[in-house]
Amino acid sequence: MSPAHSDLWIWIAIIGVSCATVLTRSLLLLLGERAQLPPLVDRLLAYAPACALSAIVIPNLVLNQGVLQLTFGNHRLLAALVATAAFLLSRNLLTTIGAGMAAFTVLRLLA
Repeated sequence: MSPAHSDLWIWIAIIGVSCATVLTRSLLLLLGERAQLPPLVDRLLAYAPACALSAIVIPNLVLNQGVLQLTFGNHRLLAALVATAAFLLSRNLLTTIGAGMAAFTVLRLLA
């Protein structure tokens, strides 16, 4: 296969994937009110961002090199607990971030 022929297939793949992405992501917007999600699906989609964030953050907090670590030696988990407590007390995002980072730094320095 010649390099020019190979480049053609790469461009066809890029254009095909781009079209598929645009179509699937904009289909509901293009259809407007003609396509409505069922109320149950609409309610369930409200939880999608929290579920996605949990799926990313929680494994990072409780796993250390693929091993479950729920001990006092897990500085990330302890710092997350401190940040959670700070949020519950202050309801302030900046306080939450600051408390979590400070706790993580102190725990790492003391270890």
